[in-house]
Amino acid sequence: MNRICELFNIKYPVIQGGMVWCSGWKLASAVSNCGGLGLIGAGSMHPETLEEHIIKCKAATDKPFGVNVPLLYPETERIMDIIAKHKVPVVFTSAGSPKKWTGWLKEKGITVAHVVSSSFFAAKCEEAGVDAIVAEGFEAGGHNGREETTTLSLIPSVRKATTLPLLAAGGIGSGEAMLAAMVLGADGVQIGSAFAIAEESSAHPDFKKLVASLGEGATKLALKKLAPTRLIKNSFFEQVDEAEKAGKSPDELRELLGRGRAKKGIFEGDLTEGELEIGQVSAQINEILPVKQIMEKLIADYETAKAETQKGRFVW
Repeated sequence: MNRICELFNIKYPVIQGGMVWCSGWKLASAVSNCGGLGLIGAGSMHPETLEEHIIKCKAATDKPFGVNVPLLYPETERIMDIIAKHKVPVVFTSAGSPKKWTGWLKEKGITVAHVVSSSFFAAKCEEAGVDAIVAEGFEAGGHNGREETTTLSLIPSVRKATTLPLLAAGGIGSGEAMLAAMVLGADGVQIGSAFAIAEESSAHPDFKKLVASLGEGATKLALKKLAPTRLIKNSFFEQVDEAEKAGKSPDELRELLGRGRAKKGIFEGDLTEGELEIGQVSAQINEILPVKQIMEKLIADYETAKAETQKGRFVW
């Protein structure tokens, strides 16, 4: 049996990324109901809001689901207490060291995965006792590692560095990409962008329409002096780009960023002044579909690609 499916008690080794302003209970429960693992994104939620989403997610699915918790979040302790209180079975942590919370979560029977951008940090995760690792290449949308390593290069390196169940993330939006990641050593995949514009995503309809219209080169890594973030090239991005080229300090960049930029863009639909986070794979995503159709096509295309490869038809 697939190690990711066994670990999370799911049908398919597909995890939906816990994306800010996209990953609410509707998206998470839909993915879980279709055989993957849905994640609620706590990074854009006050603790009370997260609790509401957990309760609604439990009512909408009897399948396993999880919560993604960025560890730099200022109210992490309250978030973790709520997760434990409601017996959420899975937590994905990111943006920080897994050492502080992994043991605490596992003592409460919670399965823990942590997101990394290098084989060095993957080894640190294994030392910290996590149950699985997400290796995310810099094709991914939103916050990225400083190494700027592509998924194709990252997965084999991480596979050599750890024996833990491994999820590939960044640039994966099709069954063919899923197969490629697993050939390179991943046990499953975490998918963000394709689910970010699903019908069940809580992102604004105008944001979804924009993402569905993007072509190659429409995103770029920015804010490298703060936390590298992949953004759509809009008016706000151009302001950031000009500031970075002018050598503005981190404090000046923080002032430009202000508060609530991602909410303004992704959740409220301000496509001009909002911070619009999405991955490079958005160039391949042209429709706003329900999760059921996304999952069905993903698995069907994976099985077809696998069969074709076994027949030798992809050998040049």
